[in-house]
Amino acid sequence: MHHIFVDLFTIPVPILEKILRPILVYAFLVLLLRIFGKRELAQLNPFDLVVVISLANTVQNAIIGDDNSVGGGFIGATSLMLTNYIVIRFLFKHRRLDQIIEGRPTVLIRDGCICKDGMAKEMITTHELTSVVRRQGFGGIHEVDKCVLEPGGAFVMTRKLPSEDQQRQNELLSALAEIRDQLRRLEEKTA
Repeated sequence: MHHIFVDLFTIPVPILEKILRPILVYAFLVLLLRIFGKRELAQLNPFDLVVVISLANTVQNAIIGDDNSVGGGFIGATSLMLTNYIVIRFLFKHRRLDQIIEGRPTVLIRDGCICKDGMAKEMITTHELTSVVRRQGFGGIHEVDKCVLEPGGAFVMTRKLPSEDQQRQNELLSALAEIRDQLRRLEEKTA
């Protein structure tokens, strides 16, 4: 039994290597995602999802090396989390550098019209954009005033027309105002 616990926590790789491996892989993946764009983060189709999942599996051995120990996993995970914390903290204090690393938002729809340049830059098809628009509760691209793909992969959209609920509410308020005016006129006639 004692032998099992020793194997679980004995780290066959030097600790400095266990710390450096995740940091190098982290830096490489950040650079890779910056080069290949927001599309991978947005996971627009099954192919993008496969790439993101496969990335984790592909770099696993680069992060852990020849080490399957629990202690080595703890050191690797801690190195990744600490590196991410330091990078985020640093970028928070240096907004300009953050914009350079993360990139800028890309406008995909402006004033209800598809921006072909933005779509081409992000390699997004009209079909993919239509799917995203519908997932966000719009009936189609025709209802979207503006759609922006943020650096983190989120789609932010504003409605071109008032929603159906808003239109109904406006109609009800207008009808109530008309009834109120009619009642006021009736009161004036009877007074």
